[in-house]
Amino acid sequence: MDVWPEGYGREIHEQTGSTMDDARAKARAGEPGPVWIMAKLQTGGRGRRGNAWKDPGGNLAATLMLRPQMTAKEAAQLTFVSALAVADLAGRFAPRAQVALKWPNDVLVEGGKIAGILLESEGQGGRPDWISVGIGVNLASRPPGDPAAAFPPTSFAELGVTPPEPEAALTVLAAAFARWLDRYQAEGFAPLRDAFLARAARLGEPVVARLPRETVTGIFADLDDDGRLVLDTPQGARRIAAADVFFP
Repeated sequence: MDVWPEGYGREIHEQTGSTMDDARAKARAGEPGPVWIMAKLQTGGRGRRGNAWKDPGGNLAATLMLRPQMTAKEAAQLTFVSALAVADLAGRFAPRAQVALKWPNDVLVEGGKIAGILLESEGQGGRPDWISVGIGVNLASRPPGDPAAAFPPTSFAELGVTPPEPEAALTVLAAAFARWLDRYQAEGFAPLRDAFLARAARLGEPVVARLPRETVTGIFADLDDDGRLVLDTPQGARRIAAADVFFP
C-alpha cells in the first residue's frame, strides 16, 4: 500500500495554467515546502526550452517545491532523483514493461518517452533558495508526436496498461521521490549513479551528444561522480555536463 511521505504537503487543483508557475509563486511568497502541487488539468504547462507541454487531462501534472540545503551542483543532481522516481512509478504500474533511463532524465517505457521532467530554481551565491521539480507523466493519453521519432511519446493506456488515477500516481511518485532524496542526502550521489546505470539506455553503445557548438559521437561508457555523461571517443574520454543525446 503506497502512503503519502511524511513531511510533504500536497495541493490538488481541478485546473491551473502551470504547476511550475504555481510553485514559483508560492516559493516567492515564502512557502517553506516541501509541497507537491498537482492539477487535474493543466492548460499552460511547459517543458524544456519553454516548449509547451500539452495536457488533455487524465495525466499526471505535478510540481514539487522544496528548499533543500544544497549547492547548485547538488541541486542539479535532483534530475536523477526525479528520473529514478518516475522509473519506480512506471515499474509499479507497468511491471512487465521494459523501463529504461536516457541520460540525463528521460524515462522510456518500451522505447517510448512517457514523462517530462523540468527543474527550476532561484538563489544567490551558488546555493538555490528554492527548487521546483516539475514532472508530467502520460497516464491516459500522450501528446501528439512523430511516430517515426527515435523516442515517440507513449502512455500507460497506449501500452495496454490500465492507467492509474492521477492522484494515485502522485502518491506513488511522491513516495519514490522521498525515498531517493533521503538516500541521496544520506549517502551522496553514488547510489543514484549506480541505480541509473543499471537502467541506462544504450550503455556501452554509440550515442550522439549535440552541444550548442559541436556534436560529439562516442561510446556511452559511464557517468562520472557529478552525473556527467562519459563518452569514449577517438580523442579519449569526454565528459559532458549537458547536451541533447541521440542514438544512431
